[in-house]
Amino acid sequence: MDTGTDARLAQCFIAVDDHDKALAFYRDVLGLEVRGDVGFEGMRWVTVASPEQDVEIVLEPPAANPDASPGDKQAMAELLAKGMLRGVNFTTTDCDALFERVRAAGVDVIQEPVDQPYGVRDCAFRDPAGNMLRFMERPGR
Repeated sequence: MDTGTDARLAQCFIAVDDHDKALAFYRDVLGLEVRGDVGFEGMRWVTVASPEQDVEIVLEPPAANPDASPGDKQAMAELLAKGMLRGVNFTTTDCDALFERVRAAGVDVIQEPVDQPYGVRDCAFRDPAGNMLRFMERPGR
């Protein structure tokens, strides 16, 4: 069936409160490459991605919207500090090996590797800003 569109995901955004800590995690622990590092009006956006994919993750300040009120920015910072903002789901070919590598880096573990009833083996961590990241291994891949 032709849907008439060729739209594909290009970027997703994750709020971080310390870009240097985030870089140490996403680049040095997960092995993502840095594709951009831009500062503007006292804020910073760092773009990272798997070397094997076009989809990028933009690490941005909480409430980076220039129209956000001081109250909104404060509320976003508080939600981030509580780990209440959503993160990103990744796939991996070896959930257990990835888990051991990330855990060895001292990252906050949410869930050790487990076989889920919906057909994947997965684990979960919090990045340095508190965002949840889940890593799924699909059978046969």
